[in-house]
Amino acid sequence: MGIGISGFIEIDAESANTDDKESYKTSKRKELKLIRPTMMYQEAKRRYDELIGIKLEKEKALEKAPPEKIHVIKTSKRVQYYLRKDAAERTGEYIPKSETEVIRKYIQKSYDEKVLKQINVELKNLESYLKKSDQIIEKIRQFYSDNPDEIKDYIIPVDVSDEDYAIFWQRIPFDGKEIPDYVPFLETKRKERVRSKSELNIANMLDKHGIPYKYECPIMLSNGKMVYPDFTVLNVKDRKEYYWEHRGMMDDKEYARQAVFKAKSFLRNGIVAGKNLIITEETSTNPLGTDEIEMIIQQFIKS
Repeated sequence: MGIGISGFIEIDAESANTDDKESYKTSKRKELKLIRPTMMYQEAKRRYDELIGIKLEKEKALEKAPPEKIHVIKTSKRVQYYLRKDAAERTGEYIPKSETEVIRKYIQKSYDEKVLKQINVELKNLESYLKKSDQIIEKIRQFYSDNPDEIKDYIIPVDVSDEDYAIFWQRIPFDGKEIPDYVPFLETKRKERVRSKSELNIANMLDKHGIPYKYECPIMLSNGKMVYPDFTVLNVKDRKEYYWEHRGMMDDKEYARQAVFKAKSFLRNGIVAGKNLIITEETSTNPLGTDEIEMIIQQFIKS
């Protein structure tokens, strides 16, 4: 949903009021801040997805459960269990407490039925809320994105379509890390120079899937040190940035030592493998395959 672009700041009043169209356009592109989703929406979506999983689990369990129902009589001194074949039975067949597995099976069935009923009620409420929120979010986005570029140039939007979001994100300027002349010249389909064949394959595969990325875009760590992740990748749907580090010479001891040190620096700054950091590795005898790159893109980024 509508998450603000990382690194963007609000346009100052002078830029917003300028009569110079080109200056205004440039300022807006560089210094845009978009509306962020409420935690309520994010939590509702998380809750909905979680409940769907539980619903499917309980429905599957109830399909395998026996048709009878358990009837429990509780008094201050004891609890008794009876098995009813249909609702018309007043009491049912007594189940001795020694039949713990039978009791457990029917108690669980009774519990699952009650839980499933309430889950369906909550899912219905969440579906209504999320549907209405999605409609409002989409309308707000299209108020900007449905316009031709000439009209867009006059607007400072609060939210935009995924396509426009990706364009804004891609246009944020940065100074990448200089590549020495002695490094073999490798150029991506986007005419960017990279350092290795595997990085070339990663870049071209991301481009093939229409996934926005930046090569060696710098980030500042909490200790003030600047680091350059190999790729900064945008998941457009989630509007989240991921970092992709490719370790290309893991059979070189010094290279491996530095790679581990870099990963630990990332970890101390909230960049965690499996969460917002992708790590691929290779050696001179075991290169990274394009099928592996494809798998990572499908499983980690596009999903």
